[in-house]
Amino acid sequence: MSAAVGWRRAAAALTVAAAGLASVGCASGPGGATPAQQATAPSAVTRPGGPDLALYTEAGGAFPRADRSNWWATRYSVDSFSRLDEILPASRSGAPVAPRPWQTGVAGGAAPALSGAVDAYLARNPTTGLLIARDDNVLVERYQYGRTDTHRLTSFSMAKTLVAMMIGIALSEGHIRSLDDPAQTYDAGLLGSAYGATPIRHLLTMSSGVRFREDYDGTDDSARLSQATVRGASPGGAQAARLFDDRIAAPGQRWSYASGETFVLALVLRGATGRPLAEYFAERIWRPLGAQADATWLIDRSGQAVGYMGFNAVLRDYGRLALLLARHGRVDDRQLIPADWVREASRAHFSARQTGRWYGYGYQTWVFPENDGSFALLGVRGQAIFVDPATRLVMVHTAVRPGARDPGGAQTVALWRELRRAMSR
Repeated sequence: MSAAVGWRRAAAALTVAAAGLASVGCASGPGGATPAQQATAPSAVTRPGGPDLALYTEAGGAFPRADRSNWWATRYSVDSFSRLDEILPASRSGAPVAPRPWQTGVAGGAAPALSGAVDAYLARNPTTGLLIARDDNVLVERYQYGRTDTHRLTSFSMAKTLVAMMIGIALSEGHIRSLDDPAQTYDAGLLGSAYGATPIRHLLTMSSGVRFREDYDGTDDSARLSQATVRGASPGGAQAARLFDDRIAAPGQRWSYASGETFVLALVLRGATGRPLAEYFAERIWRPLGAQADATWLIDRSGQAVGYMGFNAVLRDYGRLALLLARHGRVDDRQLIPADWVREASRAHFSARQTGRWYGYGYQTWVFPENDGSFALLGVRGQAIFVDPATRLVMVHTAVRPGARDPGGAQTVALWRELRRAMSR
């Protein structure tokens, strides 16, 4: 069977899977797409419930309203993870007037096994949104727990990859002279600090050598960073970065996952471009991409976008971002991100053996162990974008997994791998 025929059959199967539930109309919600914008995309499919519903609801079955004190708790996560920019301070990246349209999946015969795989996966996993697309064809768009195509779903650490892409743009435009420049070149507030003395390239690869523990136990350095930035416990900016000032290894010597690295990269971007991160992102990526709705970035007390988490967007726009990366930064005849940068960012600068994870690591990007060009954007609690540039196939997944180290993430990877196998036949 040719790859083209295999893709058409798999696309048809996924379209059937998407139609397996009754399609419902989605009224525009806060910050979402207008009815006119919604008409440019295929209809979404949503369920009012989802697996383990009791974990996420009150006694009467409603999803409780989250606030600043409880947004991380499992019971409140359905609400908070779909409007975190209303609970915590945020800055907006506005969308263009006319969004780039989607097409519906390709017609043809169904493959029940693949259709069943999507249904079975959603029945087991606390997915809030699942979108599968190839090129401009949406093959599956599913929502659970009453989420819709108008909710701005949060990214957590998927945002890190977007920051890395902006670093590449700033470098190509001459705002950043060299990746070997230390971070303090672009933010004087970092002068004399361990992070300030770290070259940008080692921040990109999570190899600064600065002590930073990220275990998600509520007492680690990631919790301290969150407290100092999005929770407003410090003035923000470089002062928040200077809380982590103990160098334990030379830059580039070893890999250690640390959200502090990305926060410093966000400071570098602001200093290098002279623009707020959300504004620079909107002008260079979001509007020319053809997004259908505004996106937002969580900010600290100084107005600095934190970058390491807190990007929020509707599911279809996450899909547009994923396809931009699958096309090596290109939309139609416009190269938004340098193609060489996307390739460099998505290759393993540290292998899976060096990271101690299943993935290797590039520039704020997770690299599949096959080293075949496919890569991922990952965030805690089940957020993921998978990208295969070779076939221009992408999968976007948002979720409310109960724990940061939830083993269910392996099922998401398995679904992606099954999808890739089906598309290659």
